[in-house]
Amino acid sequence: MEDRQEFEMGLPNGVGEQMVAHAIEQFDIKLEHTEFGPKFIGTYEELEKVKEFLRDAIAQRLSELEG
Repeated sequence: MEDRQEFEMGLPNGVGEQMVAHAIEQFDIKLEHTEFGPKFIGTYEELEKVKEFLRDAIAQRLSELEG
């Protein structure tokens, strides 16, 4: 059985509940609440995918607000 090394990624400002919910549904990650704020937990590869997803979602939301 292969051990998966897990990493943590803090959520940046501007990430809404809907983005968090979609990320949890689409990727193999967990959400953990800490005293320093919420964090995603998962493999490095999955967190890289989540980072790209969040970047694109925030950029899309900003373009909607500018228009």
